[in-house]
Amino acid sequence: MKQATGLWRAALALFLSCGAAAAPAWAAEAYPSKPIRMIIPFPPGGTLDALGRQLAQKLSEQMGQAVIVDNRPGGNGVIGAQAVAKAAPDGHTVLFNASTFTTAPMTMKQVPYSVTRDFAPVALVAKAPLSVAINKNLPVTDLKSLIAYSKKSAQPLTFAVGSVGSAGHLATELLRRSSGLNYAVVPYKGTAPAFQDLVGGQIDGFIDPILGSLQYHRSGLVRVVAVTSTARASSLAEVPVAADAVPGYEFYSWYGLWVPAQVAAEHRQRLNREINKALGSDMKDWLSQQGLISGGGDTEVFERFQREEMRKAQTIIDEGQIRVE
Repeated sequence: MKQATGLWRAALALFLSCGAAAAPAWAAEAYPSKPIRMIIPFPPGGTLDALGRQLAQKLSEQMGQAVIVDNRPGGNGVIGAQAVAKAAPDGHTVLFNASTFTTAPMTMKQVPYSVTRDFAPVALVAKAPLSVAINKNLPVTDLKSLIAYSKKSAQPLTFAVGSVGSAGHLATELLRRSSGLNYAVVPYKGTAPAFQDLVGGQIDGFIDPILGSLQYHRSGLVRVVAVTSTARASSLAEVPVAADAVPGYEFYSWYGLWVPAQVAAEHRQRLNREINKALGSDMKDWLSQQGLISGGGDTEVFERFQREEMRKAQTIIDEGQIRVE
């Protein structure tokens, strides 16, 4: 009897060891087991990069592993996103991006991945009211006069877009539909070069998250004439909301973290918990100072939010016929 029991135990041990060997290596490892690479698919500078680096620092402190920012600009964000889609689904390569990630593919003929099939949403990090920033030499002082000036101009005003289909692009198009703003798109590869040209007077305006324009406005290099939230931003308390000039107008950019679709659920949940923890720390104060609204919530909340935002964006893109040439 004892011999039979011993044989049974040996067989069970063999079976369990074989099952463990058959499982993917990343499923058995403690997570994270090495540095996490956070890919940001746009150049350094601008709101996306600043926020991503803040989040990376907090996650590094909390998780005991370095979270290394890797800027991969190009292709309207496609190059960086594709690198994440092709990465090993072990949770050690993540995508930090703005809402542009979900909307830009709607404007392109072909994209080498599907936002909804090849990626899994992890967490909503922040929402961002946008600022309507203009060349300080334009003879206008508020949004209402800017719209009127654009209608009287012989040529359309030139408004930058950091990338086609970005939140700023959609917000500008929505403003045109809501108010008759007469503008022409000037595309840029990221927000930093767009602000450089706005400061230099090469373009007339740029709608982008508040964080990007804040330093330029405070130093008098550009003039912010409105914010796109329903209430004034604490960091730009002197600037009125766009709805004062265009009733009902409201628009936000937003930022989130994604992983390849096949990443283990427990790794995704761990990242979600750590992001929520970071947002409950002093990072929340930092977000407020930059004019950002803290996100948070579980993965299901983020999935529902993403689905609804994509639906609204698709309407603006289709009605505005926004396409990458």
